[in-house]
Amino acid sequence: MKKGKIFSGMRPTGQLHIGHLSVIENWIRLQDEYDCVFGIVDWHALTTSFDDVQALQRRIRDIALDWLSAGLDPEKSPIMVQSQVKEHAELHLLFSMMTPLSWLERVPTYKDQIQQFGAQGKDISMYGFLGYPLLQAADILIYKATHVPVGQDQIPHIELSREVARRFNHLYQTEVFPEPQVLLSEVPLLPGIDNRKMSKSYGNDIALSASSEEIKEKVRLMVTDPARVRKTDLGNPDVCVVHTYHKIYNDGEVCDIGDQCRKAGIGCVACKQRLAAKLETILGPIRERRAELLAKPGRVDEILAEGSLQARAKAADTMEQVREAMGVRGVMD
Repeated sequence: MKKGKIFSGMRPTGQLHIGHLSVIENWIRLQDEYDCVFGIVDWHALTTSFDDVQALQRRIRDIALDWLSAGLDPEKSPIMVQSQVKEHAELHLLFSMMTPLSWLERVPTYKDQIQQFGAQGKDISMYGFLGYPLLQAADILIYKATHVPVGQDQIPHIELSREVARRFNHLYQTEVFPEPQVLLSEVPLLPGIDNRKMSKSYGNDIALSASSEEIKEKVRLMVTDPARVRKTDLGNPDVCVVHTYHKIYNDGEVCDIGDQCRKAGIGCVACKQRLAAKLETILGPIRERRAELLAKPGRVDEILAEGSLQARAKAADTMEQVREAMGVRGVMD
């Protein structure tokens, strides 16, 4: 018996890194407990990258490849592409007719991201960016999701989805939409190898598809205790990126490693070698599954096409109810 329905997705911004792995692993667990749909939300990518679309299709395949390589099972849950399910756009449009402008303007990330992009010399104060939380609500509600796995920073977005569902049901005196609940995901904060936020643009990430040599090189470059110059110096693992990774991926040995560091019983080189070996046991199987998928040309596209068809069937059922409630006819294929 499934606990409920879930929709979750990611924007296609390129190949994923190890910082995304815990999110995907959580999705894999949820597949057995909930009726899930997972989406590559390419329209959302356009809200900030509307002027950079040349690589969009490649990025869609890259993220799908990473999901599948990490173990997401398309036999259990549809993996779809947002733009291949036109009902998302239709529901977003209809929601826009009944959603107060003030609800969108108060979303915390709206002004923050406009300022962040503005500091980089890019203007994203577009209609699409203002409305992206409503498109996100349409993504969630079109599958009648009862739960949405998110981090703490995404809670205001889910609250907007709840408000939209309540307003729709009240205005049209129906119960089409459930009010989705937050399924809080405690995702460990994984820093980049230089202790900044992990980002491909910084070059401080470890790709899910990293080779053995790339893993070793990235770990070799990790920031350690700056006060520890020689192996005989006492270390402070609390300020060491390597130790942060050990705490997440090498929990069984982390106490011993930390104690040895404080007593100068292990040097940074040996500590990094142990971490690289551990990461290889995690990323090696992902890399192998990726190679198997790449050996089957067109397979990823087939999975996305099939998943989008399955998702569209679910979305079409919801839209029939929405159109009936709002007194409109559906668009023609």
